[in-house]
Amino acid sequence: MGHAARPATATRTTARAARRALPALAAAAGMVAVLGVAPAGAQPATKGDGTPAKTPVATGYGGAVSSVDPDASAAGIDVLRRGGNAVDAAVATAAALGVTEPYSAGVGGGGYFVYYNAKRHSVSTLDGRETAPQSADKDLFLDGQGKPLPFDDAVTSGLSVGTPGTAATWSDALRSWGTRSLGQVLKPAERLARDGFTVDKTFREQTADNEDRFKDFPASAELFLPGGKLPAVGSTLRNPDLARTYALLAKKGVGAIYKGELGRDIVSTVRKPPVDPKAQRTVHPGDLRAEDLRAYETKRQAPTRTSYRGLDVYGMAPSSSGGTSVAEALNILERTDLTKLSERDYLHRYIEASRIAFADRGRWVGDPAAENVPTKALTSQRYADSRACLIKPDKVLKSPLAPGDPTNPGAPGACDTRGHAAPTTYEGQSTTHLTTADKWGNVVAYTLTIEQTGGSGITVPGRGFLLNNELTDFSFAPADPAVHDPNLPGPGKRPRSSMSPTIVLDGHKPVLALGSPGGATIITTVLQTLLNHLDRGMPLVDAIAAPRASQRNAAQTELEPGLWNSPERARLEALGHAFKQNPEIGAATGVQRLADGRWLAAA
Repeated sequence: MGHAARPATATRTTARAARRALPALAAAAGMVAVLGVAPAGAQPATKGDGTPAKTPVATGYGGAVSSVDPDASAAGIDVLRRGGNAVDAAVATAAALGVTEPYSAGVGGGGYFVYYNAKRHSVSTLDGRETAPQSADKDLFLDGQGKPLPFDDAVTSGLSVGTPGTAATWSDALRSWGTRSLGQVLKPAERLARDGFTVDKTFREQTADNEDRFKDFPASAELFLPGGKLPAVGSTLRNPDLARTYALLAKKGVGAIYKGELGRDIVSTVRKPPVDPKAQRTVHPGDLRAEDLRAYETKRQAPTRTSYRGLDVYGMAPSSSGGTSVAEALNILERTDLTKLSERDYLHRYIEASRIAFADRGRWVGDPAAENVPTKALTSQRYADSRACLIKPDKVLKSPLAPGDPTNPGAPGACDTRGHAAPTTYEGQSTTHLTTADKWGNVVAYTLTIEQTGGSGITVPGRGFLLNNELTDFSFAPADPAVHDPNLPGPGKRPRSSMSPTIVLDGHKPVLALGSPGGATIITTVLQTLLNHLDRGMPLVDAIAAPRASQRNAAQTELEPGLWNSPERARLEALGHAFKQNPEIGAATGVQRLADGRWLAAA
């Protein structure tokens, strides 16, 4: 691990430099840090407004951290510098993101943790997704007439709050693979919450987008609207309640949530949302109970795995659809040499593979504890071959595309056109991803979330964190009554996710790890970044920065401005593709092991 160095910082120089995050996304400009790059004692750079500078790439020995926030990356580096491993650093970084990215993640949410153990040459995962109350059923989000509630009414309510899984994920990851206690790795985040962080433009914009909601909840207003106003760019925002929450978790462990006083406060907040008496908003109560918290467990399960270009690609198995969908799309593309295609033809095949994978995701992927999810078949080359022949070089598939049947794929090469099409349902985009690595070669890819920007909008009084609205990731009703929907609410059920923390190995050696926020666009962001790097030869930082396209079995493919304004759009439209513009798709972070043993971190 080498030197007592501060995180490396530099001026952002990639194609993504001028872009600002949408309100529904975490900050696009990333912060990466590796040990042994900056001179000892160097301080992180700041911009003219006093906010921390961000950098898209850094290289060095000893370990690496990549996240969307400089303070969070610094927390992870601090743990690495003190002898912690990649797991310790990941939890420290995540806890700090709970301070500086509270609208995207925190102890009120959940996520997925993927870990490569360098000593055992193995990949393990933790499913820390939120769960519905035991009282939930398929009618959770239907009104008295059996019609779906308005989405915004469902989001800003106790109904949307699932049992948080983040703290349990931290505890279980540290106990299984870490070298430090929860109390030790929470220290940097506790200090950050107590001393405060510098508000940047994105944080102010995201607060503004939530201002009307936050005003209706006194605890949210007091924390995020100091003095009744939006926080000024360059000001310091402190969260002493969260500092005390972290100190309590350090002292008593996560039992304080699942069996103790923190949990009681969460339950009472969900069951009787603390709304300002003057508010005009109707806020539905939820039915989360103490027994739901007591029953909560993370799931340690095998990752998804597929071979691509001779490399092993590991992802998150259901309840996430990330691992199965990325694997299926890669398998569909496996038999095509993407290195020899024009940019138009490459993008055409990538878009079509994404379309097919999303058609199958919508029909087959849900919580495997409640649904029969054919994970092995969905990630098999045999099934991918039965779907790949749908792609034609001179024609475009029509969405919504019907799913295939991975339980009976037929002969390889026989195009699978069975099934009844259903459109893709909406999924919130406010999530955050971090990647870490250490001097021993261990790697973590960790995606965590509270769902919408600002989650439910409800802060637990006196505790300093927002509650998730993760249960709105369920389908409120079947997208098409003729098609079985595996993602309807149910008792104790985990809503389907698109989070796609991914680790790529070459034999037993780590090649790279990456992930992104962005709701359902996470899958396409990770897929396109992998293809850009592995097939198109882009350095990782350029593969992340390249303009994105996202096709999710919809009539139109979303394009970032770099593609929207490029000649490729007209060339693809000539084939029959239809597009709409999306100013920002994802905010990926990754780490890569270089041939000389150094780590590269990119964002």
